Amino acid sequence: MKKIALSIFFSVSMIFAQNFTLSSSDLQGQLTSKQVFNGFGCTGENISPELSWKDAPKGTKSFAITAYDPDAPTGSGWWHWIVFDISKDKFTLPTGFGNSESKNAIQSITDYGKSGFGGACPPVGDKAHRYVFTVHALDIETLGLDKNANPALVGFYLNSHTLAKASLISYYGR
Repeated sequence: MKKIALSIFFSVSMIFAQNFTLSSSDLQGQLTSKQVFNGFGCTGENISPELSWKDAPKGTKSFAITAYDPDAPTGSGWWHWIVFDISKDKFTLPTGFGNSESKNAIQSITDYGKSGFGGACPPVGDKAHRYVFTVHALDIETLGLDKNANPALVGFYLNSHTLAKASLISYYGR
């Protein structure tokens, strides 16, 4: 009997989660100089994009945002932005959120070695890289981590508590 009830719950949650979407007034098919890193040989503005989401699944207790480059030549990709413990009542991050301190969310360490947003900066001559911006609807209010948590640890907790996720992909090459 419990298996049937759980199956129905997860089926209904997944149906509702199909409407979970992420959008951005700043992101298009290609990143602009605003979202490009300023360092490592790149000369962008390093400003995080506006992100908005809607229709989170029932049971969502918080949100997290990640920005990831799966094409980075590291063997494990590159984490550009990790934000978690975002209130279940918040449905947008404004342009530049990743460039400031916030009491309402935690921005942890990226692969640049610091917290906050770190824009695109693929190697010169490499193919255009994909930059995947994802919102995670989580089944817990807080991950119990701080701003010094590394991407792998945050990723482990996110994967353990994600009810649904929605992504946008933009490209950038130089």
